[in-house]
Amino acid sequence: MNAPPIKRYQLPVRGMSCAACVARVERTLQKMEGVSNVSVNLAGEKAYFDLDENSNTLAAVAQKVNESGYELLLPPSGDAAQPAPSGVDFEQSLRRDLRIALLFAVPVFLISMLMEFPGLHALWPLSESDTQKLLLILSTPVVFLPGRRFYSAFWKNLRLWTADMNSLVAIGTGSSYGYSVLATLFPQLLTGSADGIVPVYYDSTVVIIALVLIGRWLESRAKARTTAAIEGLMALQPKTACVRRDGKEQCIPLEHLQLGDRVLVRPGEKIAADGKVVAGEAGVDESMISGESLPVDKVPGDRVLAGTLTASGAFEFDVTALAGQSVLGQIIQLVEQAQGSKAPIQRLADRIASVFVPVVVGIAFITLAAWMTLGRQAGFAAALMHFVAVLIIACPCALGLATPTAIMVATGRAARKGLLIKSGESLELAHQVQVVILDKTGTLTKGKPAVQRMVCLPGVHEAEMLALAAAAEKRSEHPLATAIVAAAEARGLNLPEATGFSNQTGFGIAATVAGRKVVVGNQKRMEDSGVSVAPLQQRAHECLQQGGTLIYCTLDGVLQGFIALRDPIREDAAASVDELRGMGLRVVMLTGDHPLAARTIAQAAGVDEYVAQVLPDGKAEQVKQWQRRGTKVAMVGDGINDAPALAQADVGIALGAGADVAIDSASIILMKGDLHGVVQAIRLSRQTLAAIKQNLFWAFFYNLLGIPLAALGYLNPMIAALAMSFSSVSVVANSLRLARTR
Repeated sequence: MNAPPIKRYQLPVRGMSCAACVARVERTLQKMEGVSNVSVNLAGEKAYFDLDENSNTLAAVAQKVNESGYELLLPPSGDAAQPAPSGVDFEQSLRRDLRIALLFAVPVFLISMLMEFPGLHALWPLSESDTQKLLLILSTPVVFLPGRRFYSAFWKNLRLWTADMNSLVAIGTGSSYGYSVLATLFPQLLTGSADGIVPVYYDSTVVIIALVLIGRWLESRAKARTTAAIEGLMALQPKTACVRRDGKEQCIPLEHLQLGDRVLVRPGEKIAADGKVVAGEAGVDESMISGESLPVDKVPGDRVLAGTLTASGAFEFDVTALAGQSVLGQIIQLVEQAQGSKAPIQRLADRIASVFVPVVVGIAFITLAAWMTLGRQAGFAAALMHFVAVLIIACPCALGLATPTAIMVATGRAARKGLLIKSGESLELAHQVQVVILDKTGTLTKGKPAVQRMVCLPGVHEAEMLALAAAAEKRSEHPLATAIVAAAEARGLNLPEATGFSNQTGFGIAATVAGRKVVVGNQKRMEDSGVSVAPLQQRAHECLQQGGTLIYCTLDGVLQGFIALRDPIREDAAASVDELRGMGLRVVMLTGDHPLAARTIAQAAGVDEYVAQVLPDGKAEQVKQWQRRGTKVAMVGDGINDAPALAQADVGIALGAGADVAIDSASIILMKGDLHGVVQAIRLSRQTLAAIKQNLFWAFFYNLLGIPLAALGYLNPMIAALAMSFSSVSVVANSLRLARTR
């Protein structure tokens, strides 16, 4: 028997929360026999790997990952293309935990604050001891229900001798909660008297858990959108195809389509597969693949692409490529590859936590032992208080808030500016961008053709020629026709009714206007009609050099002139490019257009360089070429053909008016659809990263100063908690400054 082929899998992984988790899952998979080409993506929460099913089974792989403390979700029936959904259940669980945490954390916080003010304290009906018991009752559900995810992760990390942000949260909240329970139920252990009152820190415990859960919930919502890009691409494919087999037409499911099948396509239908036109003529909208706004005329012998839309006409084609071999399938694969191959961003707090947590715990236990052996008559109560003081002053609240608060404020500020930033990773990484790559059509340009120029032969008036052309084109739905009619209407020209309308797909139209025959079309249409365009050749060449599309017009067989149309550059393009260059960034333009048209737009926009005649998969390759040089790249686009490049780039930026798949592949969306948003996004990222670094400095400043003081007995847990709270307040206040940045 032949050995089964090596299969490529992409499966969801539950339980990952930081870069350390990614590394652990990757190491687990890499150690397994028959598993190769492993890549684990934190943002997408997926594992990508090849499996030799002669050497191992998918069930065994999943079991090994589960043993390492995570959960690899298997597809419903072993089909790697349709993994079992996990995001919905996870988000529902997270949302439920967040509600529970907020339900109890708010009253705990308010009661704790109430007890700090003597005037209000006097109005409180319960004694301080009873109040502490009430706080214990209210806090315990938060610790053991929403908080269990942190403690279980901490236990898993402890067994594997690692640490992450879960460890920080568990250590901080666990120590403050444990100490508070001890102070509430057994105060004599700390004071030597059963009547003594010891300060408690339930508010710190529950507020930390609630804040971290809010951050996790926001992050999970952003992660859930990463699969939408692939779903959008898959949605381009029709579910069925109309084929002619054995002389009969029949509608079959797409998966039953075979190479060589004769497929029939009618107006308004999507094309089911790549193929070659064998009969009929049509205008096909390929903007979802090429990004170019003009429909492409197809005649026998031309190639058609899966997922594109028949705008007009009907035709038949023979299937030449199916599924993954089609252009659309290859784009899907490129997006998946780019999303899965990205190196996970190593969060600074996680890297520090792997060293910081064990060191702090070690210092705390050394403090406990030292005071018990060297503290003479101080006794266990004093030693335990100093031990807890060390843990509380080192509570990771400020460290945990350093990054998310800055990101939350910055993303809120960005939303008010019309920038939708999907994840903190994107915001963090954008400040490192060195090269900004701009797609031309729909990004630097408006994506809508408009009349640029009209050239008439002597004795012919522009207005008359435009009115005749517009009257003939009025019944056409072609974008060039729409542009000509719009130009005529903008001039207030009277457009008489046209009769005898006929369309020659790919060449032009003919109609009778005011009793005279008008033909409007390209040079080929003129030549077929026996009309020479030689008298306009020089001026036509000038327009072609500027990237114009020429439409000729004849009246009763006599050439009148031509109309040059062009996709105009955005009003804000040049200014935005200039600002980007002023920020020290290199600006590159990519386009599938002819070099002459590309050069014209590039010069008008002021970009540093341009690359013309770039194929859909070539845009992602251009991004890779810059990345191979060690350059951080931002890609800006709006079309489906930009999706692989947007996913491949370190930061993908999509215009809000673009295709859904481009938006879903990007990490930053410009909702206003103007290029100035690119400038704002990168500038905001730089400001945010500066704030994060400041936050981390303050977070560690308090720890570095407070831990020695606590260990030496100069800080009791109350003062330690106050210092910890002050560090958190300073971090939040510093982050709030971002809301006022320009």
